[in-house]
Order: sequence, then C-alpha cells, then structure tokens
Amino acid sequence: MSSVAPAGNRLVNADLQLAAPPSQAKQSPADSAVGISIVIPVYNEIESLPVLHRMLSGALETLPQSVEIIFCDDGSKDGSGVALDELAATDARIRIVHLRRNYGQTAAIMAGIQHSAGAVIITMDADGQNDPSDIARLMAKLDEGFEVVSGWRKEREDKTLSRKLPSMIANRLISALLGVPLHDYGCTLKAYRREVIEDVRLYGEMHRFIPIYAFWEGARVAELPVQHHARKFGRSKYGIGRVARVLLDLLILYFIDRAFDRPIQFFGKLGLMFFGLSFLTFCWALGLKYFGNVSLIQTPLPLLAATIGLSGVLFILLGLMTEVQVRTYFESRGKAPYKVRNVVQQLNDLSPPHTPARW
Repeated sequence: MSSVAPAGNRLVNADLQLAAPPSQAKQSPADSAVGISIVIPVYNEIESLPVLHRMLSGALETLPQSVEIIFCDDGSKDGSGVALDELAATDARIRIVHLRRNYGQTAAIMAGIQHSAGAVIITMDADGQNDPSDIARLMAKLDEGFEVVSGWRKEREDKTLSRKLPSMIANRLISALLGVPLHDYGCTLKAYRREVIEDVRLYGEMHRFIPIYAFWEGARVAELPVQHHARKFGRSKYGIGRVARVLLDLLILYFIDRAFDRPIQFFGKLGLMFFGLSFLTFCWALGLKYFGNVSLIQTPLPLLAATIGLSGVLFILLGLMTEVQVRTYFESRGKAPYKVRNVVQQLNDLSPPHTPARW
C-alpha cells in the first residue's frame, strides 16, 4: 500500500494515505468493561440470521476484546423478531432491541448505538453481505490511532446496474461537496470509537454520513477495503428510489457544513445574487423600451424582475430568522460552535488558576 502524508489532513483511505496517524494509539478498548459493541439493524432477514450468527461467533473467537452483539429489530414482519429472541436465549452476548414499527435503517442503527456499552462500536448489515472476519482488520486499523474506519466494498457482488451506478455517482458527489474523499459511504460495515459517535444524532437516511460527522468533530478517519458477498436470502431493501433521499440528505449536510454557524452569510449571498439578477433583468427591460421600441407592458421582463427581487428579499429574511434560531440553539444549550481538543499552558504558581467562563 502506498503512503503519502501531506500536512493538515486527517483522512486516510486504503490506497492513498493522506495523513499519518499519531505515533501512539489510544488506550485499547479491551480495557473497558465491554470492548466492542456490534450493532446490526434487522428488517425482514429471518433466513440470514442463523448464518450470520454462526459467522459472527467464529469471527469473534479470535478477538481479545469482550464483545456484545446488539440486534435492532426494525419492525420486521417475517418473524425475524422471534428468531432474534431465540438467538438471544442461546448466546449471552446478544441483546435485542425491538422497535415498535419500521423506522428505517438510520433509526435502527441509532437505537442500537444508544443501547450499546462498548468502547468501540461496529455497525454491519444483517443480510450476510458484510463479512464478520473483517472485524479484526477494522480493529487493527483503529489501533493505528484512528477514531473511524469505514469499509470499502472495492469488489462489489451486486449484479444490477441500478445499484452500482447510483452508488458510484452518489459517492463521488458526496466526496466533492463535503470534502471527505471516501469511496463507499453506503457500506454499513464501519468501526467507531465511542467518543466520536456518542453525541451524534441521526435523522432521515443519515447513517451513511456518520464518518463525515466524525470528521467535522476532528476525528481521524481511515478507509479499508472489505469483503462483500452476494445476497443469498431475501431481497434488497434498496433500489433506485433511494437516490432522491440521499440527495436531500446531502443538501442538509452541505448546509450544515457551509452555513450552520453563519446562516446569514449563506442565505444573504443568495439574496444579493437575486437582487443583482433582478436589477439586470429590469435593465434589459429598459433597454428594450428605449432602444428596441418595446413597451414595458409588452414584455414579461418587469414582472420577472419583481419576482426575482422578491425572492432576494425572502432569502435575506430567511437568513435573519435562521441566524436567530442558530444563536438560540447554541446559547440555550451552553454549547460553543467549536470543539477544543486540548489546552496547553505552562504552570505558574504565582497566577491563580484560570476558570473558563460559561458563554
């Protein structure tokens, strides 16, 4: 594997090392009560569950850390919930979280994380396409000093173009807009240190963007090629219809990345752009009147200029209202719009200790 390390970048992928991790890794998760929590969302996968449990049991025997397995039943209707309860009765490492109805994969992963206790959280699918033997490789990568390791299905076994093509386009679009160059955001097999994920709140289809949230919080992110198997049981829950959901979630993340702590700058620029476009449109109408002998009532340009100008006003007002809401959000929670990694100060016995003010 080639290795190149320009300064100031924290993200690492499998083929191009963008940043060298710190020389000393963090404390091993084996030192905590539960070393690893494996979170698996389940929706109508009754045939895959016994095979997955056997594969997991074999892979976990090679790990030195203590492990818990959390299956989150996302309102399955095919008997998966009963099958999971039977597995839990035979394996003390298993915990089952039953949701009242089908909320979606993101909510199921969130519920599993909230009911986990491990120092490291590993998410994976229940359909058997992720290989549990890759868990040891993910842990080894974490031990190099990273906080997030994202799986990359480099050799995908999906045969349909309707799954491969949208995924490829979405991955490149997400990387270009958000500046986190991962090859495969859709791979559920990922490993996280608890401290970079426990405060993350997920909505919609946001589970695939957890590495981005972690990267924004200053986490060191790596990408690792993992095995991908063809589905043997059931059918995929994803199709071409997920493209619209991913694009809308991407729009939300783009706003959060660029304007969450300064929305007036984001919407204000749009408002000023619309004002300029309105002015140019009205000038065009005046040019037609004085140089083209076209009356203002004979062209829709004045109405178009007024409509565009009104849109600019609305964007400015939206920016002002959002600015007030953002300030209320931060100040009501006593939360600063930044994260401090550590503070270094030379001790001086003559000066009183500094107590940071609550803002």
